Amino acid sequence: MLPIILKYLSINFMKNRFIQFISVFLLLFVFGSCGDSIGKAADEGSIEYSASVVDQNNSFATLAPSKMIIKFKNNKSCAEMSAGMGLFSTSFISDPEKKTLTQLVKLLNKKISLVQNATYIAKENDTYKFQITPLKETKMILGYLCQKAHVKIDDDFQTEFDVFYTSELKINEPNFANPFCSIHGVLMEYQMKKFGLEMKFIAKSVKKEAIDDATFELPSDYKPVSAEEMNSLFKSLQ
Repeated sequence: MLPIILKYLSINFMKNRFIQFISVFLLLFVFGSCGDSIGKAADEGSIEYSASVVDQNNSFATLAPSKMIIKFKNNKSCAEMSAGMGLFSTSFISDPEKKTLTQLVKLLNKKISLVQNATYIAKENDTYKFQITPLKETKMILGYLCQKAHVKIDDDFQTEFDVFYTSELKINEPNFANPFCSIHGVLMEYQMKKFGLEMKFIAKSVKKEAIDDATFELPSDYKPVSAEEMNSLFKSLQ
């Protein structure tokens, strides 16, 4: 039975586009809203987002993750997502003060890391042609006053959607490492299209809890690699 399961996973899970898809969405990670009476000044805890595929007829819909967890403390954050019954997991550690974004990838028994500096982050953000237009409309989401903005992406489909963000959470520069960097607020609801798959992310809850400082440190058992080596890992899975 186990060989059959592993064969199925090797065919349906370890596909370059799917793994890249998860990584791209994590690169776009954002902070969410409060649902557990933590107070609007919360600056330490964990956030859970629901993740749903907009087009359920997409061939990757059944493989897409259903949630994303973000842990945050002292303006640092760590976004985590996994798939394939834990055989693949990836995390992004954001440090606005040092202007670094650290990617961790675990695939079976392979563990690698990539530290991106401010120059690299800016270059990556420039590849996403977002036109973000702030609007006057607001709405309350989980007790937070949220501002609306309209997003248009300069792609083949001229993708458009709305996002909602709040300034009522005590987090500085929540979007410095993603294409929504021009939005100075914590995104509560947004969506993103990549590799033909469009997903919507909605903050469902935030828990005020103590977060270990080690969450935002580079684990010693992860091998540092270059951007080229990281990309080669994905290409090898094709």
